[in-house]
Amino acid sequence: MKTDYIIRKLRAREILDSRGNPTVEVDLFTKSHTARAAVPSGASTGIHEAMELRDGGPRYGGKGVRKAVNNANTKISKLVNGMDCRKQKSLDNAMIKLDGTYNKAGLGANAILGVSLAAARLASITKNKPLYSVLGKETLMPVPCMNIINGGKHADNKLPFQEFMICPRGRTFADSLRIGAETYQVLKKEIGKKYGKDSTNVGDEGGFAPNIKKVEDALKIVTLAIRKAGYEGMVKIAIDAASSEFYSAKKKQYYVDGKWMSGEVLTKLYERIMDGYPVFSIEDPFDQDDFAPYPELTKQAKKRKVQIVGDDLLVTNPDRIKLGLEQKLCNALLLKVNQIGSLTEAKMAAKLAMDNGWKVMVSHRSGETTDSFIADLVVGLGTGQIKSGAPCRSERLAKYNQLLRIEEELGYKAKMSRL
Repeated sequence: MKTDYIIRKLRAREILDSRGNPTVEVDLFTKSHTARAAVPSGASTGIHEAMELRDGGPRYGGKGVRKAVNNANTKISKLVNGMDCRKQKSLDNAMIKLDGTYNKAGLGANAILGVSLAAARLASITKNKPLYSVLGKETLMPVPCMNIINGGKHADNKLPFQEFMICPRGRTFADSLRIGAETYQVLKKEIGKKYGKDSTNVGDEGGFAPNIKKVEDALKIVTLAIRKAGYEGMVKIAIDAASSEFYSAKKKQYYVDGKWMSGEVLTKLYERIMDGYPVFSIEDPFDQDDFAPYPELTKQAKKRKVQIVGDDLLVTNPDRIKLGLEQKLCNALLLKVNQIGSLTEAKMAAKLAMDNGWKVMVSHRSGETTDSFIADLVVGLGTGQIKSGAPCRSERLAKYNQLLRIEEELGYKAKMSRL
């Protein structure tokens, strides 16, 4: 064992994410190399996610992460000091065992994940290999799924669905990114004309939040922008309903377009949307624990070649994925590393999904940093889809720009994903 692979020091700190909230950043050191990773944070979070440890109290409105940072600098540092950074699974499992809880509440998923991601990057640096090649063996470039209209918890408008995304599929990733960026600019002009220039201000993920009230009104203006940009047939649409945010467990109904409706009625709305617009993906169409309507929608979506994605439903957790497989709840996974809290578990979740014929979309969070880790992850795993916000805001573009670099480096080996 070469001593240069041995972790000699860990230094964690509190930094700010793209929303101005604290998050965890970790530096790991061998004798001659250093690597850094930062942890993202979500706004719309599933109740089954691993626990993000926050301090409480008046500081930063209770959102400080000094406890998680301290856990990393003391307990985790003592544990990993002397470990081989290349042995990701052993390192992650050791931290999980030290935590000792089912949801990482002991040390904090944010503390564990920061170390986990930094270890992977340190391994790539010490091996002198690209990060994507350390994370997997694939060379597949993903279709970018860009959040361009916001509703739900991401906006102050009355639009119930949380995200409307454009998904351009060009000849290369660079081509796809250009098509998406051009369509985004056309959409900005169309929104300004219809809803006023103040509606073109952007939200946490770079998307617009005009005063749209109905789901199909959002789809109509996105479809119009795609056509006016000249990319009809080349750009598909993805929806993140995030329906747990507008579901009443007491009523067992969903509040959509100004009225309450059952899961069955909402299914009919989704069917109309799939038939009327170039939609290829619907995420979290029902509440995370309202399983009953999922199988029928997944069945109907499959006929239309549309994927039903589990986010809050699955929370990147192998146990929840197994449940989804058994009950045929969906046919795609949204992969968020901080939902499960370690790289090893996230990769296990992706493999379980893909081995069973599911699609996997690697995703950012609304609270992001300029860490581009997921760009390398999506290529290494070969999932073919990445969700990283609009082509706007540096923390979103950090991922897309890294993918441009990866494609350039791969050269002829790079293959473009097909939706």
